[in-house]
Amino acid sequence: MFAKSDVSRNKCMLFSGFAFNGYDWWWHNFTGINEKTGEKKTFFIEYYLCNPGHGHKEAVLGQLEANKNKGIKPSYLMVKAGCWGEDSLELNKFYGWGEIAVSRSVPYSINCKDCFASENSITGMISIDEQTAKDHPEYMTDAGSMYWNLKVSKNLPFNVGYGASKLFRDLEAFEMYWHVEGMRTLFDGEVVLNGVTYKVIPNKCYGYADKNWGRDFTSPWLWLSSNNLKSRLTGKKLKGSAFDIGGGCPKIYMVSLKRKLLGAFYYRGEEYEYNFSKFWDKVHTRFRFYETDEAAYWYVAQENLDSVMITKVKCLKKDMIYINYESPDGMKRHNKLLNGGTGIGRIKLYKKLGGKLKLIDDIDAYNVGCEYGEYDE
Repeated sequence: MFAKSDVSRNKCMLFSGFAFNGYDWWWHNFTGINEKTGEKKTFFIEYYLCNPGHGHKEAVLGQLEANKNKGIKPSYLMVKAGCWGEDSLELNKFYGWGEIAVSRSVPYSINCKDCFASENSITGMISIDEQTAKDHPEYMTDAGSMYWNLKVSKNLPFNVGYGASKLFRDLEAFEMYWHVEGMRTLFDGEVVLNGVTYKVIPNKCYGYADKNWGRDFTSPWLWLSSNNLKSRLTGKKLKGSAFDIGGGCPKIYMVSLKRKLLGAFYYRGEEYEYNFSKFWDKVHTRFRFYETDEAAYWYVAQENLDSVMITKVKCLKKDMIYINYESPDGMKRHNKLLNGGTGIGRIKLYKKLGGKLKLIDDIDAYNVGCEYGEYDE
């Protein structure tokens, strides 16, 4: 079963080969409430480590033209923070390995002058002025400021199983690993975005926290997740329930496993899992993505021996960003990676009975975290 906590998967994984060609990141997203107007806004915060084996006191940026020309690999801590909505933005700040302290044990922690991250709290501040953002495209950042001070409680995991077990981690077999310690994460504290304060309340934040690491990313890259769910059959909120879908084209020892996803739905205490690596469950997945000028759309159909889950999500592009990452080798292959947190969706969950499908529930999803992108051709 997937709802099994394993914080050992959340520790820093940049050892051996990944130390010289690898990344490791801790992602968080949640909703805050404007303390004056009551307006809701969805935020994201990420701590991204890259190539400690090439580390220097100061950050080495892969998109800096001089480094690109010399083939110098990036090496740094990048703290990424921002928000989604009509005034969406992405702020990136970089630190060299000589400026940070990273715990290599369990539980993980990252500490530097302005920012901190651990299993139980995240704090930090970023301020980028317009001229700096304009003069330094290698920062891949917008202009703005954001401060955060948050307690973190991750209480619903999606453990993907043996694919991210210690054996496969030590072998560095996969190009990209995933662990979700908090499909449902409670954040408590405040965010100040461009001078405006937002309160983050545990039972109203619809929070999420996961982790990825490896030597490169996946293409296509798909992610969908929400724990703000409401049944159309009963009209009631599905408290404590959450779903998470991710993947695209995983690679093991450079062999592509095309169009594979990992999916989980924790529905009213019951677990429904669609994990391609668990071949004995006979999991089948179909997905597609398309976009118009106004919106992005996802369709995912997943089934195993016992159940079927159909997920449809829409997110307005004016509320999204093209999020920025460079790979550990210094290349920036994803230049149209759409990323949002204000998606709306509909999920139909079925039970297989005697060769027929019986509807378990028809569900509306809100505050859907959503992402899709493919490498440039």
